[in-house]
Amino acid sequence: MKITNEISELLQSYVYVFIDPRNGEPFYIGKGCGNRLFSHLEDNSDCEKVDRIAQIRASGMEPEVDLLRYGLTDQEAALVEAAAIDLIGRTYLTNRIAGYHKGSFGRITSQEVIAMFTAKPVEVRHKAILITINQLYRSNMAPEELYEATRGIWVLGERRNKAEYAMAVYQGIVREVYRIRQWYPAGTLKYTTRDPSEFRNTPNQGRWEFEGEVAEEAIRKEYVGFSVGKGGQNPIRYKGI
Repeated sequence: MKITNEISELLQSYVYVFIDPRNGEPFYIGKGCGNRLFSHLEDNSDCEKVDRIAQIRASGMEPEVDLLRYGLTDQEAALVEAAAIDLIGRTYLTNRIAGYHKGSFGRITSQEVIAMFTAKPVEVRHKAILITINQLYRSNMAPEELYEATRGIWVLGERRNKAEYAMAVYQGIVREVYRIRQWYPAGTLKYTTRDPSEFRNTPNQGRWEFEGEVAEEAIRKEYVGFSVGKGGQNPIRYKGI
C-alpha cells in the first residue's frame, strides 16, 4: 500500500497508530508525512515493533493502521504524538522512545503538581550545574530516561569542568542529582531512550554531554524534591562555582 503525492498533500503531517487485530490493542504510535505510516511494514530491523508485526503476520493477519489526526503541521503532529504516547504509556507500546514536543510539558501526576507548588526552597551549597529539562520530563520516566535527558547535549564553556554535580531540574524542582565523572564533546556517548533526530543538524561545536552516576544518598536527600527556583531562558545555571 502506498500514499500518492496527491493524497500526501491532503494529509499533510499526521499521527498514526498500529493496532494488533488479534486483540484490538494499539502497539505503536508515530508521526510523519507521505508514506511514513506504511514504511514500518517493510522494516527489517531488530526491534520489538518489527517482532510484533511478524507475529501478527504469522497468525495470517495484518496490522491495522489508523490515523489519529491528519492535516497537521509537523509541530502539531509532534504534540499529538507525544500526548498519545503519554496517555497509553510506553509499557503497552513498542515505541523505543517517548514522544517529544518542544512547546509543551510531558505527563505529570496530580500529586507531583501539588508537590511542585509546595516544595521548600533549598540553597545549593555544592559545586553544581543545574540543568532544566522541562520539555523532556515526565512523571513516569525510567531512571535511564531521566539520566539521558539530563546529561546532554548542552552549550557550555570551561566553567562546566568545575561542577562536581549535575542536577536535573523540572519547573524549578530538583528531580535527581548526578555526580559528574567526565565531560565529552556532544555525540560521543550513546543514547538509547532519546530520538536521534533531536541531535540532527545540531552543530556540536561548544556542545557537551557528561558521564556520571546517581549521587550518594546524602546529597540526594539534601536536594531532590526541593526548589532551586526557576531560571530564565537558558536551561543552564551554575551554583557554588
